[in-house]
Amino acid sequence: MNRRRLSVSSWSLHQTLGGMRVTEPGDSPNGFPTTHKSALPLLELPRQVAHHGIETLELCHFHLPSTESEYLAQLREQLELNRIELWSLLIDGGNLNGPQTKRDFEWICRWIEVAAELGARNTRVIAGQGPPTNENLCASIKQLGRLADFASERGVRLMTENWFSTMGTPASVRRVLDELNGKVDLCLDFGNWSGMGKYSDFVSIAKYATSCHARADFGMSGLLDEGDFRRCLTLMAASDFHGPFTLIPSGRFDDEWVAINQSARVARAFCE
Repeated sequence: MNRRRLSVSSWSLHQTLGGMRVTEPGDSPNGFPTTHKSALPLLELPRQVAHHGIETLELCHFHLPSTESEYLAQLREQLELNRIELWSLLIDGGNLNGPQTKRDFEWICRWIEVAAELGARNTRVIAGQGPPTNENLCASIKQLGRLADFASERGVRLMTENWFSTMGTPASVRRVLDELNGKVDLCLDFGNWSGMGKYSDFVSIAKYATSCHARADFGMSGLLDEGDFRRCLTLMAASDFHGPFTLIPSGRFDDEWVAINQSARVARAFCE
């Protein structure tokens, strides 16, 4: 499926799912989260996503209450029953150019194996959390290449994101992806860069994007900044982007689906 379409992230429903704590390498002996009590069980999320007319989903790693094969098979079954494409497992931890690279690399590999069991098409990892020095960029490129091979062997495509200091500038994003020569894709997030220069920055990296976190800013007022959102969507469409617009409203909401649906109303016009 290579077309612009609506998607939603489990992060957009973080409170609905119980507000689980983000887990990092070293948090528990095996690196996986403990079971959380959720307002909405994750197994029910595919049905709810389908009910709202969305066919694609991204899952944050820490929203999984279990990584046991039996549970992963149940979740995969619910995705398939509700005809929900699992676009990506978002691995929101680890540092590929930090002091414990080996530990973090192995932790990420375990989550890639989870992504494969769930039938995810992709998995998104953090390129690194250190400043974009030559040393750090070289380390990230090396480790991302190794992870891409590991993921490919399991039928999963690796992505990274314009996120954290290492990938905090267009120049560093371009260098990393160019040197990886197509082995790693980009998830472009509207909300990770700010200021008026962000629009030209997005344009300069949009050609690499196979996925887009369409972050809609609702601010302190709770009102959607529709002008900014439309401008970002327009830039992506003009760049010949063909992939999911994963709706991620920014703010706190009494009902997270209300904000998602408001974002969807705008973004749907940019889908194919």
